[in-house]
Amino acid sequence: MLIDAEDQEIEDFIQRHGWQMNETGSGLRYDIYQEGTGPKAQKDRIAVFHYTVRLITGDVIYSSENKEPSEFQIGRGGVESGLEEGMLLLRVGDQARFILPSHLAHGVPGDGVKIPKRATLIYDIELVELK
Repeated sequence: MLIDAEDQEIEDFIQRHGWQMNETGSGLRYDIYQEGTGPKAQKDRIAVFHYTVRLITGDVIYSSENKEPSEFQIGRGGVESGLEEGMLLLRVGDQARFILPSHLAHGVPGDGVKIPKRATLIYDIELVELK
């Protein structure tokens, strides 16, 4: 029941904003709104990216603005499973939006800092480089 309610909240949010989004089998919604021309992300590569993370309320909770880009090794964990799945859809230079339902983000507990329990996250990403 909670999953269905969250899914409906996400669909309502997408409709309100007029976004055209694709959905994967896991429930990740994504839209690549600016296409890059670089190589496609692959497992074991290090993704270097700029990001803004919002709650579904629109509140910005994390951002790389005015900071160095963030990075992680694809396929090694350590980030939300939805972010990892979404990153594999991108090429260097792509700018995209990901909507991560709570089961693809921080789940029931949240992150213990800024992300509340069962929170849907909205990522705005720019894949800058692959190492």
